[in-house]
Amino acid sequence: MGEGTGSADYVMNAKRDRLVITASALGTVFEWYDFYIYGVLAPIIGRTFFPTDNPTVELLYSLAGFAIGFGFRPLGAALFGYLGDRLGRKYTFLATIVLMGGATAGVGLTPSAASIGIAAPIILILLRIAQGLALGGEYGGAAIYVAEHAPPGKRGFYTSFIQAGVIGGFILSLVVVVVTQWLVGAEVWDSWGWRLPFIFSLALLAISLWMRLMLRESPVFAAMKAAGEQSRNPLKEAFTFPGNKRRMLVAMIGIAAGFTVIAYTVMFQALYFLQSGLHVAPGIAQLLVGGSAFAGMGAFVFFGWLSDRIGRRKPIIVGYALVLLLLIPIYQFMGSMANPALTQAAAKAPVVVRGPDCSFDPFAKVQPTACGKLLDHFSKRGIPYDAVAGREPSVTIGGDPVAGLSSKGIEAALAANGYSTGQVTPDWPRAALVFVALLLLWTLSGATYGPVAALLSEYFPARIRYSSLSIPYHIGTGYFGGFLPLVSQYIVARTGDPYAGLWYTITVVAAALVTCLAALPETRGAKLDA
Repeated sequence: MGEGTGSADYVMNAKRDRLVITASALGTVFEWYDFYIYGVLAPIIGRTFFPTDNPTVELLYSLAGFAIGFGFRPLGAALFGYLGDRLGRKYTFLATIVLMGGATAGVGLTPSAASIGIAAPIILILLRIAQGLALGGEYGGAAIYVAEHAPPGKRGFYTSFIQAGVIGGFILSLVVVVVTQWLVGAEVWDSWGWRLPFIFSLALLAISLWMRLMLRESPVFAAMKAAGEQSRNPLKEAFTFPGNKRRMLVAMIGIAAGFTVIAYTVMFQALYFLQSGLHVAPGIAQLLVGGSAFAGMGAFVFFGWLSDRIGRRKPIIVGYALVLLLLIPIYQFMGSMANPALTQAAAKAPVVVRGPDCSFDPFAKVQPTACGKLLDHFSKRGIPYDAVAGREPSVTIGGDPVAGLSSKGIEAALAANGYSTGQVTPDWPRAALVFVALLLLWTLSGATYGPVAALLSEYFPARIRYSSLSIPYHIGTGYFGGFLPLVSQYIVARTGDPYAGLWYTITVVAAALVTCLAALPETRGAKLDA
């Protein structure tokens, strides 16, 4: 079967194709900017809307709000997927970007908890839900729209710009944050300047609407509409079409969950690891993660192009396997380069906390046990520790007991053993090595993400493609990926091990690899009008 786009003969139109790719990719950049800006500013959102006396608890509450937005993405996928299969690709993702832009600006305009109390976090969560609904309809529409315009043999290359656009949104969010901080200064930034990146979304919305209004409906949908072959109930048919439930399950676990946890491990996990785990100055951490993301965007386009030649499965499967082998060693390398003093102190003088009922609840405002209070002390400062059972509460650092267990005594013992909780700025040779490590992770992310839009568009029947693609995609990305920052940081806070959160990524990627090996077919060459 030859590769087709939905018509018997594909008509080349370079100007149209450039507009389709540019408008769709930029719209994706802007919409993901709106979603990611919350994750980038999670610490300041935490203390503004969920104030406590513990920065770790504030961050976790903020990340819970981040996860809620992801949790509503499948509902948005069902809603907008239905509209996309019934009414068309173009107008559906126009609606999603309006909803997203308005909700993002709303976050920047919402008063703090100090001003309006409990209403502030409630409004914030409602706006996150609106963002999640909007994003549930965006990706499927953009990916399918570009795929259904792509010329034969270039579907992976064309749609790879949509994949790169997702990373572009993350980069843009970091750039806007860094530039705004520089323009307004630290004092204004902490007071109200952090709101400007959210309000900036209105300008991005205007640009995206202007570009997308110039687009026409996709040729595949236009042909179906003319022939009267649209699905009457695409949501129902997505679950009843022969073999489609199996395809959706494979897409959810083998594709969406796998590549998303990898991407978010390089985006948010790396950012929190550098800032909270290694105490790297936030501006430097943002530059390293954002700069490496910018440099790594080419990998997404490359692997999309490569998938047109060797198939969609191979880059994804090889990428998964390499992530399983290299993820923890790469993070350990970054730890040794970004803050060697902390890494060496933890190796030479490990902190061990003993006591009865020695457990730590990161969400508790006050720990109920004496041992828990000691763990809370180290958690707040980002000091790795081991917690073991004992008859009486005690702390040893490098095998030497800390007398008195007062805060001053613990801090003095930490300092004597080389621990420092102050912000660090790695010298440029070490920072360059961290950058290279992050770039390697972005390359592996590109291998697993670059071919995905083409693969998923080819995987599902045309009449129910929007619904069938969007629902498993957003369940996989929303629940497995969206909860990654919260789950991984909870694991880190609970265990005291800055690397422990990586096991969440490894578990999900292992499941994705097994699913792809067992059940994912090769889709390159499939006709999109089938």
